[in-house]
Amino acid sequence: RDGAVLVRSAADVIEAIGPAEPPASEQPTLPLDPAQPETRSLQDSARLHAQILGRLGPSPVAEDQLLRDLSLPAGDVAPALVDLELEGRIARHAGGLLSLVN
Repeated sequence: RDGAVLVRSAADVIEAIGPAEPPASEQPTLPLDPAQPETRSLQDSARLHAQILGRLGPSPVAEDQLLRDLSLPAGDVAPALVDLELEGRIARHAGGLLSLVN
């Protein structure tokens, strides 16, 4: 009563809730050739590393200040910062600060 549906078998449940998947023609398709990530040349990477190292010193600098000084998007600078950190050329400090390693 009050909107209840009589269910006697699994077929009744399937009929009440409808098909589980949209028909194949309505399913979204993935692109066959996904976009390739942009890659930087070694010269571009070296230039960016030099710019970053030129802006840093022994005193910690805020990472967001470094981004403003470089006038570059964070998505371009972040991988270079990771590279420099893994090379042991810069250090991260609490509060999002960066400095050169002596």
